[in-house]
Amino acid sequence: MPGRGLFVTTLQDPPVLSSEKQINKLIDFAKKARIKVLFVQIYRSGQAWFPSKIADAEPYEACLKKVSEDPFALLIRQAHAAGIEVHAWLNMLSLGDNQDAVFIKRYGTGILTKNLKAKKALADYKIDNQYFLEPGDPRVREVLSKMVEEILIIYPGLDGIQFDYIRYPDMNPAYGYTEKNIERFKKTTGLQTIDERSQAWKDWKRDQVTDLLGILVKRVRALRPDIKISATGCMPYSRAYYEAFQDWPSWLDRKVVDFVTVMNYSPYPVEFERWISAAKKKTVDFKKVNIGVGAYKLARAPGTFEKELRLCEKSGGGACVIFHYGSLLQNPALGSLLTSGKELQKAPVK
Repeated sequence: MPGRGLFVTTLQDPPVLSSEKQINKLIDFAKKARIKVLFVQIYRSGQAWFPSKIADAEPYEACLKKVSEDPFALLIRQAHAAGIEVHAWLNMLSLGDNQDAVFIKRYGTGILTKNLKAKKALADYKIDNQYFLEPGDPRVREVLSKMVEEILIIYPGLDGIQFDYIRYPDMNPAYGYTEKNIERFKKTTGLQTIDERSQAWKDWKRDQVTDLLGILVKRVRALRPDIKISATGCMPYSRAYYEAFQDWPSWLDRKVVDFVTVMNYSPYPVEFERWISAAKKKTVDFKKVNIGVGAYKLARAPGTFEKELRLCEKSGGGACVIFHYGSLLQNPALGSLLTSGKELQKAPVK
């Protein structure tokens, strides 16, 4: 049976990093649920839950006052004592709906990817209800790399780092039209016009995403050659490749990352299984593919959650990673499926 992982988001209430009690509660649950890896979110929407000098560290400062020591360092220490790995989970290119993000204030809207619609106000840059940094902008690459370096230096005991939101937004995929990205595209390709439907433009955007990941990984390897590096991948694969311009199977084939966690968040077991089968066909070593199970969509459907968890655990993938801890707390019936110690039902899904 594959191992188990668990996403721990900053969005749940109360946040895990807000108190030692919540940290201990998480570790206790993880032990009972046979969780091998905790993917703990410490950066999202331009905000940091670690002492960053690059991102907005206000959330970290608020948690520090409540815990009296670095909460993430405490969590790492407690998890290691329980034999559990901790990976820093970072939402890289999404700034959420944070219009006050430090990066926007520092560099202006020029670092935000944009579509072809007219832009009169900051809100016009929102795509899929989020502000997205442009992966092809050298300034974005440098500032994100420096932030990752901060994390590796501050937390030498960290077991892994997971890059999330290494992609373009995938709602009406016509973006990438920033001044710097267009300038680089023309200079590199020799093409002076951009056709949204052209293969050259699509390949360029996909390359920008992969190149950004490669730059981040190179920085990580230079500081911590021993650390495990992963990224999240959109599902189904067609969405990742054609809409988010994210070719995650190639990241595995080229050994850019050690593994990928695919976000298989369908609330329908038949579709969930079909997406797994499609992903298998795209990868040489499926054990390097962790499968995300969307508990957040199944908080009121423990039976469906059990079916999908069972499908995941017999899939041959690397691990089943539950998204997320807060959803398991929301409905203890889901959590009890992991902590009961009983084998999941083995009857086939009808």
